[in-house]
Amino acid sequence: MPPTQPSSVVPGAEPFAFPGGPAGGGTGVLLVHGFTGSPFSMRPWGEHLAAEGFAVRAPLLPGHGTRWQDCNLSTEQDWVDAVTGALDELRAECDRVVVAGLSMGGTLAIRLAELRPEDVAALVLVNPSLLTERLDAKLLPVLARLTPSWKAIANDVKKPGVDEKAYAKLPTRAVLGLRRLWTATRADLARLTAPLLVFRSVTDHVVEPASVRVLLAGVSSSDTTEVLLQDSYHVATLDNDAPMIFERSAAWIRERVPAREGGA
Repeated sequence: MPPTQPSSVVPGAEPFAFPGGPAGGGTGVLLVHGFTGSPFSMRPWGEHLAAEGFAVRAPLLPGHGTRWQDCNLSTEQDWVDAVTGALDELRAECDRVVVAGLSMGGTLAIRLAELRPEDVAALVLVNPSLLTERLDAKLLPVLARLTPSWKAIANDVKKPGVDEKAYAKLPTRAVLGLRRLWTATRADLARLTAPLLVFRSVTDHVVEPASVRVLLAGVSSSDTTEVLLQDSYHVATLDNDAPMIFERSAAWIRERVPAREGGA
């Protein structure tokens, strides 16, 4: 397995963790960032959840937060292992854990719930990805052999002046790993039984609506909620609808995940 952080981490892209408080009722939230991004895109959400009393942990996925070249050295199994380790750490601190993810972070959250259903109390997803309908994606296996990078998919944000600090190039070989992760995750959707809250941007230039359609049609969860975001693009956790995402997710978690007796 390649080293997790072979290069220096870009300032702002570091992983973070916040301890829980009595108001959190023993619940932790694992936040997972997206492909070519970093925990920077999740920090405002994490700060809001921590202020609500939840314990929060946001790992830096292998190959991310450094140089785009490092991402091509990582595999989908490295990413799954990283979030699994973070889940174990949070489970050691909390009575129950909710997993929340943005884009590929949503894919990884779903995968965790498929592989570790007894350890994932609920899922909160923002523009999760499970497939692409882009015609040029069919050329990706060829592109990955010809060139290590392609044009970036970063900063799909409607709010002016926002920089998610993602890679300026798309690492093509890592995208093949993302596609393998999609395939494995879609195949096991029926194993997902946890309560599910999905925020989907009406205008998203990165992930098509088909991903959420496939997700909701394939899971076995009896409690699913889809919330449409009217004023945000793909990186909605840094966009105009972010405050609504933060407030509604915290309230939804309290409703779906029972607090420890006494709330301590």
